[in-house]
Amino acid sequence: MTPTPDDDFKIELRDDVTVELVKHSAADSDVLFAARVSTVGEQSLDELNKDPERSKGLINYLMRDRHGSPFEHNSMTFFISAPILVFREFMRHRVGWSYNEESGRYRELQPVFYVPGADRKLVQQGRPGKYVFVEGTPEQHESVARAMEESYRQAYRSYQEMLAQGVAREVARSVLPVGLFSSMYATCNARSLMHFLGLRTQHEQAKVPSFPQREIEMVGEKMEAEWAKLMPLTYAAFNANGRVAP
Repeated sequence: MTPTPDDDFKIELRDDVTVELVKHSAADSDVLFAARVSTVGEQSLDELNKDPERSKGLINYLMRDRHGSPFEHNSMTFFISAPILVFREFMRHRVGWSYNEESGRYRELQPVFYVPGADRKLVQQGRPGKYVFVEGTPEQHESVARAMEESYRQAYRSYQEMLAQGVAREVARSVLPVGLFSSMYATCNARSLMHFLGLRTQHEQAKVPSFPQREIEMVGEKMEAEWAKLMPLTYAAFNANGRVAP
C-alpha cells in the first residue's frame, strides 16, 4: 500500500490484491470417500490411505473421464480484497459459489483504490477475439497512474461532500469508480474452483487457452496456491489433464 497525502484526506493506491483462506474442509480423501461409496460403500480414512498409488490413480481417472461430482464434497472459504472490477467478473461464476460482499449501503467506504503495477501490460493490440496485451512505456504508466489518482481523488471528495450534507450512503456511493477496493467472503468447492481457474488463469498445461483480465488472474493465482496445499493429488490431476474442470 502507498499512502498518498492530500490537504483534505488521504487515499491509498494499491497494485496488489489480498486472498486469505479463512476456513476449509477440503482434502483428497473427500474425493475418495465420495467416489468409492458407489462401489464399496463407506470406508474409513485408514482404508483410504492403505494404497496411495491406487488413490492417486482413482483421482486421476475421475478427472480424466470427467466424473465431476466427487470433487464437490469439500468446502473452502476465502477472504478477498480487490478492486470492484474484479468482483464484477467474479459474479459470472454462480454454480458452486457463495458470496457476501461488504455493503456501501451500510458502511462508509474507505478510500483504497487500484493502480496497475509496473509489470501490468497496458496496451491492447489486435481486435476482440484475436488480440494480445503488450508492455506499456514508462510514459504510459505515469500517465495512467496520474489520471487514475486524479479521478479517484475527485470521486472520493464528491462522495465525502455528499455524506457531509446528509445524503444517504447508498446514494453517495454512485460517484465511486470500479477501481475502488471492496472485500468479500467467497466459498466454493474444488470442482467450482477448477472451473474458475480454467477460465481466469493462464497456464502452460492448459488444453484450452484462456485470456483473463490480469487483475482477476492475480486473485486466481493466490486461490490456486492455497488449494494446491489442501488437495495435492486433485491439484496434480487437474494439471495433468489439461486444467479442464471435470
